[in-house]
Amino acid sequence: MRCLYCNCTESRVIDSRSADDDRTIRRRRECVNCGRRFTTYETIEMTPILVVKSDGNRQAFDSGKIKRGIVKAAEKRPIPIEKIDALVDDITKRVYNSMEQEISSKRIGEMVMEGLKQLDEVAYVRYASVYRSFADVSEFMQELQKMMDKKADEKKS
Repeated sequence: MRCLYCNCTESRVIDSRSADDDRTIRRRRECVNCGRRFTTYETIEMTPILVVKSDGNRQAFDSGKIKRGIVKAAEKRPIPIEKIDALVDDITKRVYNSMEQEISSKRIGEMVMEGLKQLDEVAYVRYASVYRSFADVSEFMQELQKMMDKKADEKKS
């Protein structure tokens, strides 16, 4: 690390602490040449992941978009923001752990629907109605019927 004051490349670490929810390490350094102190931050370098949209366009992965979509679907539902944040974090981890540099928006949408289905059925149906672009009420009813059949099967077990 190069000293800000004298450009010397030699410094020693005086103190290290985690910062930013353990995603960053803050290091207090002292220059070997001039003795002045300065702070550096060390973070993990994230490889950008591109989302391939249905029309073939690509854009950078943004977990904020996922959260906005879930919040919109969960509007006026009794879902704590902590659970929404946990779902977004889970999806984000799954995307980065896939070790792929590109992921389809369809795959992300399926992950969101899978998570919403477990979190809140109404929010799931709201999200699915936009995501799957139901052409008419019969398609919407088919999705609801699948959910009702699955619930009936679970009660029998």
